[in-house]
Amino acid sequence: MNERLTLDDIRRAPKVLLHDHLDGGLRPETVVDLAREAGYADLPSTDPAALGTWFEEAANSGSLERYLETFSHTVGVMQSAEALTRVAYECAEDLGRDGVVYAEVRFAPELHTRTGLSLEQIVEAVLDGFARGGRDHGIRVGTLVTAMRHQARSMEIAELAVRYRDQGVVGFDIAGAEAGYPPTRHLDAFEYLQRENAHFTIHAGEGFGLPSIWQAIQWCGADRLGHGVRIIDDIELDGDGLPTLGRLASYVRDKRIPLELCPTSNIQTGAAKSIAEHPIGLLRQLDFRVTVNTDNRLMSGTSVSEEFAKLVDAFGYGWDDLQWLTVNAMKSAFISFPERLELINRVIKPGFAELKAEQAD
Repeated sequence: MNERLTLDDIRRAPKVLLHDHLDGGLRPETVVDLAREAGYADLPSTDPAALGTWFEEAANSGSLERYLETFSHTVGVMQSAEALTRVAYECAEDLGRDGVVYAEVRFAPELHTRTGLSLEQIVEAVLDGFARGGRDHGIRVGTLVTAMRHQARSMEIAELAVRYRDQGVVGFDIAGAEAGYPPTRHLDAFEYLQRENAHFTIHAGEGFGLPSIWQAIQWCGADRLGHGVRIIDDIELDGDGLPTLGRLASYVRDKRIPLELCPTSNIQTGAAKSIAEHPIGLLRQLDFRVTVNTDNRLMSGTSVSEEFAKLVDAFGYGWDDLQWLTVNAMKSAFISFPERLELINRVIKPGFAELKAEQAD
């Protein structure tokens, strides 16, 4: 009988991350350092351990809007090129140490202009940090530039995505509170990206339900769904637990539209009640294109390995399940098909094969 995988086991596995926010993954000590350097005096604590605890507790509100308020402090200290480069470098370092071999990390350039940086300077500072961090720590990081859905700069940000797509920006995203800010408000940006053959994902089906998902796919043409956890609302279980998929859920599954699920974050924002009750269990059984992500490593106090470990505990997953989820993510990445295939066949599958062989001995 095989023993259940431990967190240390999982950290050794090659992993892929598609949904991670740069301003949600800072080290607490870095927040304190940058605040001191920038003269930012609004932190709730200048003790790194206490600050890390504060971020997690503030995020555990069950409200997406309250969860998003915690970002005022991380964004507040990321207002210089040097700070942005440092945070991006440390992000690559932290992910590499967690066994992540490919990651797509997103950030909103429009949030970092308070001291006069141009959007181009902001993007270039982040790309520099990811490039150097990736080289030093053996990880490839692709960048997603994000527009805030309650603002009106999505076309500018979409144009940035296209301008820098050969320099490390692999796609575009919109984020922020969903209720009252449907993705169709940014339809011109999505139509532009489609004309430019550019990739994009849309935060949908997290704080709002099926209409958000439907608009993201059918009106805006999203390649992936950021979260998409509320697709479960279009799946009914009968008295025997047998599922019936609605038209939208069937479409999402049939078209293999990737779901960027973030289990811990989904619980914090009220999109799921617990890991054991998280829709990922059923969605995986029904063969949706499920991927596992961190969303905000600081606020959720998590890592990709820890997200996997929670699923192992809740659903009894083994190496085959974790490999399936990882390959799903790699298939869904916004880099070229040959690059995805190379990582799947030369890094991911051999890495899991070695771990399976060790477990069998």
